[in-house]
Amino acid sequence: MNLFDTHAHLMDSAYDEDKEEALKEAAELKLVINIGCDVPSSREALALAEQFPNFYAAVGIHPEEALKYSDEALKAIAELAKHQKNKAIGEVGLDYHWDVPKEVQKVAFEKQIALAKELKLPLIIHNREAHRDTLDILKACGAEEVGGVFHAYSGSAEMLDEVLVMNFYIGLGGVVTFKNAKKTVEVAKKVPLDRLLIETDCPYMTPVPYRGKRNHPKYVYHAAEKLAEIRETTTEEIINQTYENGRRLFKID
Repeated sequence: MNLFDTHAHLMDSAYDEDKEEALKEAAELKLVINIGCDVPSSREALALAEQFPNFYAAVGIHPEEALKYSDEALKAIAELAKHQKNKAIGEVGLDYHWDVPKEVQKVAFEKQIALAKELKLPLIIHNREAHRDTLDILKACGAEEVGGVFHAYSGSAEMLDEVLVMNFYIGLGGVVTFKNAKKTVEVAKKVPLDRLLIETDCPYMTPVPYRGKRNHPKYVYHAAEKLAEIRETTTEEIINQTYENGRRLFKID
């Protein structure tokens, strides 16, 4: 199967006890992108990409880690981003759920958008409880020039129009399988099939029927299966189309 988990964190300490086995199982997927959240995890994502042929990486400073942002950190991310197996700048964005100063987050976000444009790399966007500011910054910074993906999309079906016109894809994962995820189901129905990506965000956001347990790239199948049900198509079509979409966005041959 052409399963492509476009958003994983296999560097996370949740895998420490059985790391080798977890990596071996993940390597059975067609493609996996491991996402950095700061300089050290970005480095680790690239190390995994060097170790496994079907693994790729994205490097960046997550909004929750924005207090770690500095000119030196940005330079380090810029150097890592030039690696041949790095495919994006991310995950970056805004997260107003946590107590990280908004202005600090915004500076880190804007600087990394500029870096993505400089290096002609797509962006992987983290947006939590910050919809309007996220969109406004992307527009003001001209992010449509490189586009990218709204990872674990949490906006409305109405907001989707603004996102799509800026050249972004929509990443959906475990949440689409949750019983009360009405807003996500609406989005899943509306997003154009050629702009849809599937992801796990592992070890987080575990889909039904494994909810409450550690997530894993292989569980991306359950997101594809649910999306097929919502869109009244086959799981195979969702898997194959999202695989092609991911390869197109991240320029993977």
